[in-house]
Amino acid sequence: MSTTPPANPLAAMAADLTPKRAISYIRVSTKGQAARGDAAEGFSIPAQREANKNKAAALGAFIVKEFIDRGESARNAKRPELQKMLAYITEHNDIDYVIVHKLDRLARNRADDVDINRVLEQHNVRLVSTSENIDQTPGGMLLHGIMSSIAEFYSRNLAAEVSKGMSEKAKHGGTIGKAPLGYVNKQGKNEHGKRHSWVEVDPVRGPLIAEAFREYATDTWTAKHLTEHLTARGLTQPATSRYPERPMTQSRLIDVLHNPYYRGVVSYQGVEYPGRHQALVDDETWYKVQTVLSAHYNGERRRVHHHHLKTTVCCGQCGSRLIIQNTKNKRGVVYPYFVCSYRQRQRDGCRFKAVLIDEVEARVAELYRTIRITPAQRKRIAALAQRELERIYASRAEHGRQLEQQSRSLLRKRQKLLDAHYADAIPLDLLKQEQDQIAAQLASIEQQRAALSLESHVVQTHLGYVLDLLEDCFRLYMQATPSMKKLLNGVFFTAVAINPQDDASGVSRTATAHL
Repeated sequence: MSTTPPANPLAAMAADLTPKRAISYIRVSTKGQAARGDAAEGFSIPAQREANKNKAAALGAFIVKEFIDRGESARNAKRPELQKMLAYITEHNDIDYVIVHKLDRLARNRADDVDINRVLEQHNVRLVSTSENIDQTPGGMLLHGIMSSIAEFYSRNLAAEVSKGMSEKAKHGGTIGKAPLGYVNKQGKNEHGKRHSWVEVDPVRGPLIAEAFREYATDTWTAKHLTEHLTARGLTQPATSRYPERPMTQSRLIDVLHNPYYRGVVSYQGVEYPGRHQALVDDETWYKVQTVLSAHYNGERRRVHHHHLKTTVCCGQCGSRLIIQNTKNKRGVVYPYFVCSYRQRQRDGCRFKAVLIDEVEARVAELYRTIRITPAQRKRIAALAQRELERIYASRAEHGRQLEQQSRSLLRKRQKLLDAHYADAIPLDLLKQEQDQIAAQLASIEQQRAALSLESHVVQTHLGYVLDLLEDCFRLYMQATPSMKKLLNGVFFTAVAINPQDDASGVSRTATAHL
């Protein structure tokens, strides 16, 4: 059998003597593999690099470009360095080989393997594995397909086993992965000498995270201002392998406030399980925070001109509410005024003139000098309150027993739901919906039980103290905080009408306020 000699023997010989050009592709699955040991690149990357370099030498080629994906999974082809490599091959038509340590370094599913090899074939690039005997022969192509299918099976089976292990860990209250901000992961040996891991509260960040929940539940903070407050208090994000310790951000704080882990539960695949870690916030506060977050879904605005009299005072001429307006003089001093909201919109509809807030505060405080409770009134109020307390005490014990029964019933229901889910009797979405309802009901029960736990002698002491203060309402008002002043104004007044007039000096003052 004769063979046809090449048309140009010299050109064929020159092509055989021309060094081949190769690309080395390296991948490690985790960041830890990329930074393990004393070397900057860990152990796996240099080992793959050396194997690829030796294979290139055996092929008579030299490596012109190296692409390394650090901490990237091969479950899909959306890896930055892999995409750069394919783009490089498309732009340069002089590449002969792509060398990998194993086929699973390149792809772990058949679809991506086909797509990658299509690009290589279009540009006459041969894929070479340093540890697997694949080539362009029918046997080599068959081996390539088998190895690619094995890699896909291994990837999917590993994912299923990992998911099963994580699900089992969550069912027993274990923390999956790295603990969130405010906690720290710990490792050690138990009393039997076996290694185990657990989660503890971060002694520095934990109390600040708890403070974040308490403050945001009051609905007096925006996320931006609360972030600034916590940062000033020393809350930071811990250092990682990629980033140093850095300040808290608003988006990170929102993620923290949404995370149910802080109320003592572990969430996995949409299902919540009782966690073994210490909770930083009770259920009642956590649900208050969720309500505030939902209310601010479309944005939040901080009330800049907040004052305890805004809900009490009104315009004495048209009855409209008064709003606060800050005015700055030539020296830069700011004076807060009450102005009529109706006159702000309709200039000719009301003759109310701006009045200094300090003057209004002084006149409202003077009103409390006229409010006094006589000894007879005090005695009557005390008798009414005592009868009401006795009625409450009589029903409190029974109510407490009912709440205890409801709590035990809900806990049994929650456990039955989990057991049904483990047996694949109910889907995830229904389980999560039922869990949310049970958690809200348990939080309400705990709130009621806390209110019932107040000792009777404490109530009696507080009642006597309140009655003493009511005998001198002016002293009570002057010693109260702004929030308490707001409550007192709501108790004693339906509204306080303000009628400013101009005196001889032209200074606005308030006429006598009236109920």
